[in-house]
Amino acid sequence: MAGTTDGSGGDRRLVPRRSAGGDPVDRLDPVVLHHVVNTLGWPDLRPLQRAAIHPLMDGEDAVLLAPTAGGKTEAACLPILSAMTDKRWSGTSVLYLCPLKALLNNLVPRIDSYAQWLGRRAALWHGDTTESQRQRIRSEPPDILLTTPESLEAMLIGVKTDHAQLLGRVRAVVVDEVHAFAGDDRGWHLLAVLERLERVTGHSIQRIGLSATVGNPQQLLAWLQGAQSGKRRGCVVAPELTPSSGAEPGASSTADSGPPAGEVELDYVGSLDNAAELLAVLHRGEKRLVFCESRRQVEELGAALRERDVTVSLSHASLSAEERARSEQAFAEARDCVIVSTSTLELGIDVGDLDRVIQIDSPSTVASFLQRLGRTGRRAGSTRNCLFLATRKDTLLQAAALLLLWGKGWVEPVIAPPEPRHLVAQQLLAVVLQRHTVGDQLWHEEWNGLPPFDRSAKPILRHLVDEGFLNDDGGLLFVGPEAERRFGRRHFIELTASFTAPPQFTVLSGRTEIGQTDPSLLTEERPGPRRLLLGGRNWQVNFIDWKRKRVFVEPADSGGVAKWTSDVLAGLSYALTRAMREVLLGTDPHVSLTRRARACLTEWREADAPDCVHPARTLVTQRGTEVRWWTWAGFRANATLAATLQSVADPVQRPTDCFIRLRSDLTADMWQASHKAAAGGAPMVLPNVDQRAVHGLKFSAALPQRLAVASLAARLADFEGAQAALGEPVRFHTDPSG
Repeated sequence: MAGTTDGSGGDRRLVPRRSAGGDPVDRLDPVVLHHVVNTLGWPDLRPLQRAAIHPLMDGEDAVLLAPTAGGKTEAACLPILSAMTDKRWSGTSVLYLCPLKALLNNLVPRIDSYAQWLGRRAALWHGDTTESQRQRIRSEPPDILLTTPESLEAMLIGVKTDHAQLLGRVRAVVVDEVHAFAGDDRGWHLLAVLERLERVTGHSIQRIGLSATVGNPQQLLAWLQGAQSGKRRGCVVAPELTPSSGAEPGASSTADSGPPAGEVELDYVGSLDNAAELLAVLHRGEKRLVFCESRRQVEELGAALRERDVTVSLSHASLSAEERARSEQAFAEARDCVIVSTSTLELGIDVGDLDRVIQIDSPSTVASFLQRLGRTGRRAGSTRNCLFLATRKDTLLQAAALLLLWGKGWVEPVIAPPEPRHLVAQQLLAVVLQRHTVGDQLWHEEWNGLPPFDRSAKPILRHLVDEGFLNDDGGLLFVGPEAERRFGRRHFIELTASFTAPPQFTVLSGRTEIGQTDPSLLTEERPGPRRLLLGGRNWQVNFIDWKRKRVFVEPADSGGVAKWTSDVLAGLSYALTRAMREVLLGTDPHVSLTRRARACLTEWREADAPDCVHPARTLVTQRGTEVRWWTWAGFRANATLAATLQSVADPVQRPTDCFIRLRSDLTADMWQASHKAAAGGAPMVLPNVDQRAVHGLKFSAALPQRLAVASLAARLADFEGAQAALGEPVRFHTDPSG
């Protein structure tokens, strides 16, 4: 498509590029084409946007894959708006779902402007939407409704919304950042709510997922189709990407065709304070986005930069929405500045035109790194870039391993967490709230046969009835007193969230909400006045309202502490841990390594590697009473191995990513017998589950204890990685100095 003028400065018109099969842009509405050229000023559509037109306008399900800022939103919106006119959809016919409220806030002006080209309208509904705004949506339904799955379920069960009137005409659903849903419990919740929505509409709904690069796009599409997988037409649209897939345990990833595009450098700075010192002088005059792996790290780095007179903003989940919005706006409008963030800015929220991305330590997945790298290089003539600053030796090794996988074109497959029984319980309660009563033989039809919300959920339903969460009267199920007691506050709002957030205290300076802090920070013994670090600033605690969970503070000069108990990071994958082993054995990633990084890796390889890695086998080492099996199999595989090899594993341990501890009295005969039994095909054993973790599983109270424990154990297990480690030769290595 090319825009031309008549030479008089008048309106430009669209001249499609012709091909043997006809140009797909011919199918777009003429008004849409006019605005693409004259309003957006685009001379052409991107390959993804062209390739998406036919399947989306034909009503096919699809997953659209492109890097960050790859034009995915327009690739979905332009065909769907054209279909809306062509097929004369009326009412709220399109839902646009996002995982983050901030992303919705960022998108709604853009999508509404596209809708207005055709005299249509988009509106926003999430947890921060006012009641007056919601009432307008109920009385004047928009053509496109931007929302979250949690808010969508609230519409289905809420008494104020006639969900049949508002949602009964939905024809298509766009799920932005679909990979972010699919990899955790929010994905199960999303699928279940979409199936219930189809029961409301009375017809199947076109499902369109937008995603960054993933290792298993076809499986992601099948997942998104839910109960209709294999029954509806669907396709993956990814013309700008080279297909790759997640490597199997023990197997190499995609063929190495040279490093991907992007200027990436790995440095070792040794401490967070050193990182702040470097950031204060590096790339002055430029706009820098710094990613950290915990909220505490964000706070400490933000405060250190502020002490060095750097213009700095912060973003993480425990800052108030107003505080984050102020930070993001200030950053978007400034030039010589830094914004420090957790993964909250990893997704497509617009923070202006970035010059640099800097990563403190390392993310745990290649997919996450790709999202972050994609925040740069958006200007014509600029290049995607990322500088890694490792503050510890172990995070340097992890970063090098992650970049090694990235250089091979490897990306993790997105896999839904197994056995979401707690969400089955939640959905059973939610559908009874929605319908008021449900037949005790027909309840499974509400999800159109989608496992695990099908007949297999009968034991969970029986438990809900037995425990009083549901009542069964004459073959009809309705909400029981126990559900009212546990989840009934504020019209069952707790029932719409599929994850548990640890309790936090709201921090207020006067009437201004700064954010939230962990209660442990308010109760632990510390000398002197109690001070917090929040928003990159120091605060002194004046008063704690324990009943209302509020903390009143005033500014302080120094001494603030940041802490969140939920900041503990999950273990690493088999693939990443194996790549760490590969780095220790001498392989460098295809990136620029600073002199300090090279020196640290050399020290690792010369001093530590001989005692923990071997090129052809795994090692069992003994130093004094400490016996370790260096599997390099990742946390979940090691947890599985520790449970399976109970006769030789130390019973009191928390497995690590790299090794498991064995009994101090281990003999070669004991090892051979246990290892032979496990490697010879004996059933693998699910990892042990800490009972405290069961309480952290949302809706676990609505499950039989044994099912809650079984669900968590299944999520801790990696049978494939464990089997791969068991299949390798083992060498015993004893340190004589031990």
